[in-house]
Amino acid sequence: MLINSDTIFSMTQANQNFSQVARCVDSNGEAVVFKNNKPKYLIMDIDSNETLLNLTDDEKIDIVAKRILKKYLGAFKELAK
Repeated sequence: MLINSDTIFSMTQANQNFSQVARCVDSNGEAVVFKNNKPKYLIMDIDSNETLLNLTDDEKIDIVAKRILKKYLGAFKELAK
């Protein structure tokens, strides 16, 4: 993921001045909030991001399934024994 340096905010900045972050999202479509010097949150304008809104139900299920598998992989491996 490429991040425009003009759209980067620290967690402190986002907490103290969220309206600045919102204005950035309005003009650039998204903003990234860093926590502990790592990108943590992606804030985006839902209306301008058609990709998220146009997912089929099967695509949504695949995304959720991958998250669950990643989170509980150890438990699934233990159950498979």
